[in-house]
Amino acid sequence: MADDEDKQNRRLKLKFNLEELRKMKGSGTELVTVYLPPDRQISDVRQLLQNEHGQAANIKSKSTKKNVQGAIESALSTLNNYKNAGERGLAIFVGAIIVGNNKTRMINITIDDPPDEIQSVRYRCDSTFELDQLEDMLIEKASYGLFVIDRSESCYGIASGKKIHVQEYLPSQVPSKHGRGGQSAQRFERLIEEAAHNFFKKSAERACNYWLPLISDIKGIIVGGPGATKDYVVNKNYFHHEIQKKIISTRFDVGYSNESGLRELVENAGSVMEEIELDGERRIVEKFLMEVVKPYPKATYGEKLVIDALNQGAVNTLLLSENLRKQMLVLECKECKHNWEVSINRMEALPPCPSCNEGENINEISSKSLIDELTEIASRSSGKTILISTDTEEGATLYRGFGGIAAMLRYPMS
Repeated sequence: MADDEDKQNRRLKLKFNLEELRKMKGSGTELVTVYLPPDRQISDVRQLLQNEHGQAANIKSKSTKKNVQGAIESALSTLNNYKNAGERGLAIFVGAIIVGNNKTRMINITIDDPPDEIQSVRYRCDSTFELDQLEDMLIEKASYGLFVIDRSESCYGIASGKKIHVQEYLPSQVPSKHGRGGQSAQRFERLIEEAAHNFFKKSAERACNYWLPLISDIKGIIVGGPGATKDYVVNKNYFHHEIQKKIISTRFDVGYSNESGLRELVENAGSVMEEIELDGERRIVEKFLMEVVKPYPKATYGEKLVIDALNQGAVNTLLLSENLRKQMLVLECKECKHNWEVSINRMEALPPCPSCNEGENINEISSKSLIDELTEIASRSSGKTILISTDTEEGATLYRGFGGIAAMLRYPMS
């Protein structure tokens, strides 16, 4: 279980890095990507980069040549920090990215603990970073099929990790149960039941065709709906026999059989979906929201107040939004040699020196994600950290209303 949690944490960190790397662009072919699998020597890649550095001397544009050689030198400097590529390999992304207002900023992002093994050596210099090998590592495996239905509509999809994917919504053409145009009630009832049968068959077949290619990774199929139709469809074997085996015995009542119904289904079935953490997230955020409005709350929020509480060892549970993307940087002014710390997004330009107001000659000494920084501080006093997605209303409230940083405290703080 600990290994699973460790891998999930590595996948989450990779997800954050990839979200930022996708947005980064260079002015020309100035961004350097390096992949090193675990079975290759650091010296091999160092030699490759040294050769590429020599080749870059032939670039006609002076600014492009300077940025490419600077990026390669930064990658070589990074490699000097490693004796080998580690258990799963190493990926380096370095170059001068555009940050707006005709400004660029040299960044160096190193992924030295990916969730899975890097497969091949790769060097590329382009206007964007090459991310394919890492993107493949984010594909969720264990998942649950979701299916809601009544006579008027149906909807199906899949829940994987913390994400709900709605594949298709199907409205029915089943008529209401009342007489029409002089037809006998018995004949009209037969037509209704035939239309209902065709709709149930169509809905189940569409869902099965979607799930069957994924069957090895689906841990179970969860069925719900507002009435008895959900039980009828399951009991009458409308589903493919392989899918039928995966249907969880408990069916859940939900208000609708559309996208809202799928989300309600996940809420109601939270206890049986081992891989789905939405239910637990919802409860912890609700607990925080109830606590923070008390006269003497054992809760606080906001970057500054939470860091103060962490430094005092007062934090019992740290709540961080997965959408938090800030970096904690240590910067140095080359003019006055002043050092200071700041938290900004990677796509922002570096701020001017607070001592001499110099805005150009700023050197980035170190960089760490704000999530990693706060988690590390919390661990020093045995505080627990929970990462909250924005897939629930409560998670979205934590991010939008509280800046994505909150804490449950061991005691009230003034």
